[in-house]
Amino acid sequence: MEGMAETTELGKYLRARRAQVTPAEAGLPAGTGLRRTPGLRREELATLAGVSVDYYTRLERGRETNPSTAVIDALSRALRLRGDAHERLHDLAELASGRLTTPHPTTDDTVRESVLQMLEALRPMPAYVVNRFNYMLAANPAGRRLLPGMWDQPPEQRNLTRYLFLHPVGRTLYVPWEATVTASVAHLRAVGGADPDDPRMTALVGELLLKSPEFVKMWDRYEVQERGGGTKSFDHPKVGAMTLTYEVMQLARTGGQRLITYQAAPDSPDESALRKLDPSSSD
Repeated sequence: MEGMAETTELGKYLRARRAQVTPAEAGLPAGTGLRRTPGLRREELATLAGVSVDYYTRLERGRETNPSTAVIDALSRALRLRGDAHERLHDLAELASGRLTTPHPTTDDTVRESVLQMLEALRPMPAYVVNRFNYMLAANPAGRRLLPGMWDQPPEQRNLTRYLFLHPVGRTLYVPWEATVTASVAHLRAVGGADPDDPRMTALVGELLLKSPEFVKMWDRYEVQERGGGTKSFDHPKVGAMTLTYEVMQLARTGGQRLITYQAAPDSPDESALRKLDPSSSD
């Protein structure tokens, strides 16, 4: 039965990704009649990957936990996985087999003094430090002002993904909101998919699943993407509209801490707006 619950993260991932590939995308004929499954059926994916339907079904239900690299690569090709999504499939296969027992270092929320000094040196550019589950750990003045209301919350609620879904300013700050939250959820899946029992991860996801139907839909899609640099547009309640470039830098020996910085083109309206975020800067 399609509705049987999976017992491994690998099974959850396979089923979620299978639902997102249409027969046409996979090069299969459309067929006739009503499809009960939104994407590929199990037998279709098994055929495309060159494995038996029984074997694939056991893999998805968690009864088979030691797939070969060749099988995982074949499934990845059939599911049209690229980049982070392809790597996540291999990570989850390693986890299911027991070969990957410590996928991530212990999360450390202590920010080194040298990093705090770096935050100060980056002024007036907004900058902040988050842990691997997007909990806010430190920020310079502009970094605090970039996210209105974030620092008014108790420490256990200062989470960027939570802010996007549950804080009223977080739902209007980013333009477009949907693209930002989709990327944030995909990042959370990427860092937490191979370590789903971390207490902070389970607490965060549990709250969002309970309080946000939008998060439920995005979480169920099981898209994965590690965050890198890029561009974000803001509709900031204090300084107005601005589009900023950002960089994400992994901090060494921290268990996944990331330094995130924002900047704007010199002498642009965006830079003028950005500078207003730092109390020591003149307009």
